[in-house]
Amino acid sequence: MGIKYIGVDDLDLDLFESQYKVPEGMSYNSYVIMDERVAVLDTADARRKVEWQKGLLDTLEGREVDYLVVHHMEPDHAACIAGLAAAYPAMKIVLSAAAAKMVPNFFPEADLASRLMIMKEGDTLELGAHTLQFIAAPMVHWPEVLMSYEQSEGVLFAADAFGKFGALANEQRNADGTLSDWACEARRYYFNICGKYGIEVQNVLKKVAALDVRAVAPLHGPWLEGKDLAEALRLYDTWSRYDVETEGVFVAYASIHGGTRAAAERMVEILKAKGCPKVAVADLTRDDQAEAIEDAFRYGRLVLLAASYDAGLFPPMHDFLWHLQLKNFQRRRFALVENGSWAPSAGRVMTKMIGQMKDCEIVAPVVTIRSRMKAADVPQLEALADAILADR
Repeated sequence: MGIKYIGVDDLDLDLFESQYKVPEGMSYNSYVIMDERVAVLDTADARRKVEWQKGLLDTLEGREVDYLVVHHMEPDHAACIAGLAAAYPAMKIVLSAAAAKMVPNFFPEADLASRLMIMKEGDTLELGAHTLQFIAAPMVHWPEVLMSYEQSEGVLFAADAFGKFGALANEQRNADGTLSDWACEARRYYFNICGKYGIEVQNVLKKVAALDVRAVAPLHGPWLEGKDLAEALRLYDTWSRYDVETEGVFVAYASIHGGTRAAAERMVEILKAKGCPKVAVADLTRDDQAEAIEDAFRYGRLVLLAASYDAGLFPPMHDFLWHLQLKNFQRRRFALVENGSWAPSAGRVMTKMIGQMKDCEIVAPVVTIRSRMKAADVPQLEALADAILADR
């Protein structure tokens, strides 16, 4: 196999893209194809530049680099472009036309224009026994993204697609060698990074289906093959269609003084008593926002409970719904519970925000609680549970 891994783990990173918690770190994946001509596939984040350079030099064993293939210009994969270009003056930089326009944005002091080699859909790069075939993947998740398919070994270099949070050093495997719970952090990654672009992901999946793909090499997370690859392809198809992955209800609440939380806890009990197969819960004031987004996409039905605030909506719930709008959330059913001591307003704002989402339904009744849940409120919660669980 002429494909060598030279990626690096970042175990010290606390927030990926300065917003997503990564308690298990992050990997920046990069590869070298050693053939008649040598191609480096992507670089790494500047945080791990030294380690990445050492891995590259150790692998090259004195050989020159003929090509640098840039699948994605985001800095966590492309920070070392200028340095590599300086080290290998004859090296060509292989990338899309859109990426070429970004090069001077990221490297204003490097004169790289004459070294750029533009690739488009269907173009190939001959390395000897290995041939890279390029696949345009705009908006998965940036407009300049290319993927490449290595024809002899059937490897798809998928840019940010099929990635996940977590360093490779922290990956766990089952007794049969398959990855342990790949989907958990891959799902959180997908919906927060690529979730808005389901149509574009579907377009790429159709292109990939026409190829003999035996392995996928993402820019983050583990190499995928065999059963892991089959499961990843299945889930990406489900996720990018905005289909329901798991039958159940996601209960998300935003409580100020505990009254709304108590109603949420009672709703969870009611749903379970009525036989709901799975009830996931998030406290939007404390739990990870990215995980809440993940669960919202995973389930087909949501119960939202929120306090009123300044004649509007308590900010943690507002932020959650704004994120759903941003990620093109669609085709889901909602049930709403508002809380207010003198002028309940949360239901009105939630209804308006959900109304801006595609093919989303709000079931009746919208339940109003005044400060604290009372015995008279429970039948309304029961009716709301029946409505959210009813088949349509």
